[in-house]
Amino acid sequence: MIMKRNKQQLFYEYFAEWIDLYKRDAVRTVTLNKYLISLKWVRRIAPSLYLKDLNKRAYQEIINEYALTHEHQTTLDFHHQIKGAILDAVDEELIPINPTRNAVIKGKKPREKKLKFLNEAELQKLIRQLDLGPEINWDWFLLLIIKTGLRFSEALAVTPNDFDFQTQMLRINKTWDYKSVQGSFQKTKNESSVRSVRIDWKLAMQFSQLISGLPEDQPIFVSDKRIFNSTINQHLKSLCNKAGVPVISVHGLRHTHASILLYGNVSIATVAQRLGHSSITTTQETYIHIIRELEAKDSERIMEEMAKLM
Repeated sequence: MIMKRNKQQLFYEYFAEWIDLYKRDAVRTVTLNKYLISLKWVRRIAPSLYLKDLNKRAYQEIINEYALTHEHQTTLDFHHQIKGAILDAVDEELIPINPTRNAVIKGKKPREKKLKFLNEAELQKLIRQLDLGPEINWDWFLLLIIKTGLRFSEALAVTPNDFDFQTQMLRINKTWDYKSVQGSFQKTKNESSVRSVRIDWKLAMQFSQLISGLPEDQPIFVSDKRIFNSTINQHLKSLCNKAGVPVISVHGLRHTHASILLYGNVSIATVAQRLGHSSITTTQETYIHIIRELEAKDSERIMEEMAKLM
């Protein structure tokens, strides 16, 4: 597609063409959809704003309008997405100066978010409810996430080829697009999500037997039937109820995995790498309550050690 490079063009039209030129077929479907949602908001907020009239004031008004109905982080993501297109417009000399410079990012007060995860005793009760027979089923899928902290789409994409049983490693280098009707392999969430996750000897032995004879390059848990996240979450809810533990989601199992590692004094850096976070900051922000609790225990331990000294 050839962009018009027209100063008289409406801003949302330029943004739409920019998405088609630079993002379509270059980013994951889920990421492209986020850009398209941002485009809808730009068109809704500024339907008659021309590219030539996009100055600092006009840009700030767009951000402020969006922030009225979105939290700060969501507004920040929106800002970064449209900023990419605007900077290219500046490079093309369609806009004289960068109107996004020093933009103030506002947003609604975020709702109180409490991580849902199980403690070790609760997790053991849940595991005892799993039907871990000689054939692959969704309970084996849940156990894999419990023991590796994989994302839902990452676990769906696991193939026999991804296991290295000699070194007890599981390679994560793709995801499964379960949101589409057909389903297919696609890229990981980010570059940091491409990683190798160590698995314990027991899980390695179990899966070496389970996947024996399966097509090496085909996903283990995917069949001809379409997979819905809600279906697996409903199954997990039933298991939680039977175990008498708080109901959590499949993503909550990922949080459970991380929390058990952190409480087990595994470093934040190692947990971040294992989860495939793009930076350690993501891990710190996600598990801040656990980290603060551990810091409080460390503080008490420091005082106990200091009190022993004369």
